[in-house]
Amino acid sequence: MRPGRVFAYGAAAGLLSDLLVGDPRRGHPVAGFGRAASAVERVLWRDHRGWGALHTLVCAGGAAAVGAAASRAVRRSPAAAVTLTAAATWAVVGGTSLGREARAIGSALEAGDVELARELLPRLCGRDPQGLDADGIARGVVESVAENTSDAVVGALVWGAVGGVPGLLAFRAVNTLDAMVGHKSAKYRRFGWASARLDDVAGWPGARLTGALAVLAGERPRAALAAWRADAGRHPSPNAGVVEASFAGALGVRLGGTLSYAGRVEHRPELNGAGRAVRVTDVERAARLSRRVSVLALGVCVGGRLLWGRR
Repeated sequence: MRPGRVFAYGAAAGLLSDLLVGDPRRGHPVAGFGRAASAVERVLWRDHRGWGALHTLVCAGGAAAVGAAASRAVRRSPAAAVTLTAAATWAVVGGTSLGREARAIGSALEAGDVELARELLPRLCGRDPQGLDADGIARGVVESVAENTSDAVVGALVWGAVGGVPGLLAFRAVNTLDAMVGHKSAKYRRFGWASARLDDVAGWPGARLTGALAVLAGERPRAALAAWRADAGRHPSPNAGVVEASFAGALGVRLGGTLSYAGRVEHRPELNGAGRAVRVTDVERAARLSRRVSVLALGVCVGGRLLWGRR
């Protein structure tokens, strides 16, 4: 069986598995990678960019090598190759868990239980919840759904289409490393620099595809495209700005503004400033848009891989 068809069948089965069952509560492969990366960090950590780059190379390169070895082991069996691709896709995408966590917070807000929503918010994003009211929490959820649609689903599918199982595993490894060490704390400002920059590079194509599909799948295509063009470059992240701006326009809401991470206050530019403030009901709308974008991304990536294989 040609590699394009292996990816097509495997990615479709893997994404369907995620849609049906989501992530396991315990024993998730990504959590296992995180523990391994932490063990490597304990050995390599120095307050130096070079040591951080080595950490990134060992961890992300190791994930890609595992994927390559597994793919090589099953290359003579089409059924095994499809099964491996399906398992890898299921392991690295997280769209169902993303929607589940967002809806849990939305349900708490709709019930008027702001304290419960504050307790749940750190499971979805890293901002400080204590100073947020219901609408502020809802805004954080919508922004996180937009960004993680790219990071947790679309970006993985893009790199799976490009590199098969090694591409899937390497992308998730890079994205996980960025979440672990790629922030600007005193400990990781230098050590996590390589992981953060590599995540920017790896996330670039997935973010643009996510933005384009949000334009197509959203309720306000023109507003989504206008917000992307006008505001994406104002965001401090080259990738999050694209997806958050396009989601903001597609939903007709205003994102960005003041937020707090680990006690550090940031004042970010508004995205889609002509939109209204986020309301609690927008959480469900964002989750639905994320699901539509994810399904469309599967079609685009599978179609692109099949066309490339024919060439």
